[in-house]
Amino acid sequence: MKELTWNAFEKKIYLKYPLEKLYWLWATKEGITSWFLSNAKYFDSLGEERSHEEYIKAGDSYSWFWHNWDGQEDGKVIEANGKDFLQFEFADSLLDINLEQEGDVVILTLKQHNIPTDNDSKLKIHFGCSNGWTFWLTNLKAYVEHGILLNETEIDLRNHELSGYVFVNM
Repeated sequence: MKELTWNAFEKKIYLKYPLEKLYWLWATKEGITSWFLSNAKYFDSLGEERSHEEYIKAGDSYSWFWHNWDGQEDGKVIEANGKDFLQFEFADSLLDINLEQEGDVVILTLKQHNIPTDNDSKLKIHFGCSNGWTFWLTNLKAYVEHGILLNETEIDLRNHELSGYVFVNM
C-alpha cells in the first residue's frame, strides 16, 4: 500500500514457521479453528460440507464463528491457490492472505480492501477489523512460534458493553 485510505488496510507479520503449514492454518477447518475461530464450516460449490482436514477451494462458501461473539461471518472463497494465496469475501469487503518466503521466515500480508466508505463501515470494518486483525496476527505468531493462544476462550466477554472494541484478547 502506498497510502492510508478508508477503503483498504494492510497488516504484515514475520513468522518463523513453514509456509505450507501456515497455508494449512488458513485453508482448513482444523487449521483455522486451532488459533482463530471457535468453529468454521466450509461448503463446496455443490453445498457439501468439507471435512475438517480438507483444503478450501475457489468457489466454496464458508461460515465462521468466533469465541465471545454470537454472530457469524458468511462469505465465499474467491481464490485459494493451494500454496500461498487466499482471498475471501469478508465483512462487505475482500480479504487477501499472501504468504511469502523470505529466507528462514515467512512474511504474511493480510489486506482487507473494497471496504465501503460510509461512516458505519469506517468504524465497524476499517477500524474494527484493522484492530482485530492486529490482534489475530499476533495470536497466530504466539501460536506457531510459542505454542500459546492469547485469545480468551474460557471467560465469556459478551456481557461487557462494547467488548469487541475494548478487550484486546477477544
